[in-house]
Amino acid sequence: MLELNELLEIFNTGEVLEMDDEAIETCNYYSQEAQKITCELNQKYHDLEEIRLLFSNLIGCEVSDDFRVFPPFTTDFGKNIHLGKNVFINSGCRFQDQGGIYIGDNVLIGHNVVLATLNHDENPSRRANLIAKPIKIGDNVWIGSNATILPGVTIEDGAIIGAGAVVTRDVLKNTIVGGVPAKYIRDVKLD
Repeated sequence: MLELNELLEIFNTGEVLEMDDEAIETCNYYSQEAQKITCELNQKYHDLEEIRLLFSNLIGCEVSDDFRVFPPFTTDFGKNIHLGKNVFINSGCRFQDQGGIYIGDNVLIGHNVVLATLNHDENPSRRANLIAKPIKIGDNVWIGSNATILPGVTIEDGAIIGAGAVVTRDVLKNTIVGGVPAKYIRDVKLD
């Protein structure tokens, strides 16, 4: 089995993870660990402090005292989520974080948002292999309900992602995007 730091190095450098027996065993191990923690998080009531503790165990580092997540929340890895301060994640969100999810300060994430950092090879003979690219979310970003953010996307500070958007490319600072695929709508109104 691969060590966690070896697996993270593959994911964080963008190398293709060839899904041989060792990689499958490793991915299954961390997926099951994430499932155990998220099942505990999602299947019974916890106060905010208990939720923060469970989420800290999930991602492998302590979250800030102002972090909030409303269950249910799911992830199939958990060990490559990086959170700033004052992050709010609403219920029903799904993070596929193998490629790395980096969330800045004062970020609002609406209901049922999907952050997906993995892709697969087009070639059917190599399709099971994993290709990871990070999602980077700047400070003061608001992601509307049911949005999907795809691998390799950077959302710059102050941006707003409209509800139901599918974000396939980078979003500029203080802009609003929406639609499928997401397109520029207008600039954010600033005082």
